[in-house]
Amino acid sequence: MKLTVDYLGSIKQTLGLKQEEQVHLKDDASLIDLLSMLAEKYGDAFKKSVYEPKDPDLKPFYILSLNGVMLNQLKGLETPLKDGDHLVFLPVVTGG
Repeated sequence: MKLTVDYLGSIKQTLGLKQEEQVHLKDDASLIDLLSMLAEKYGDAFKKSVYEPKDPDLKPFYILSLNGVMLNQLKGLETPLKDGDHLVFLPVVTGG
């Protein structure tokens, strides 16, 4: 399957990425499969700022949106993916 991944905010600079990339995965992949593949592809910078496959959760610096729905409204890292999905990494921004 093929899906689109968008990187918004500082993650582009952290990982040295363009805003968008196309990713190919096996047909029965879940979000954890995608994140593990990206961790392997981008190495320590991704593991420190987004996801370390040895840990059970995402790092707190980014929110993920799959097809316009926030990850916490889905099945978390076990969320199944399908062809044509659109995942967006959004930076967590706070202010006072």
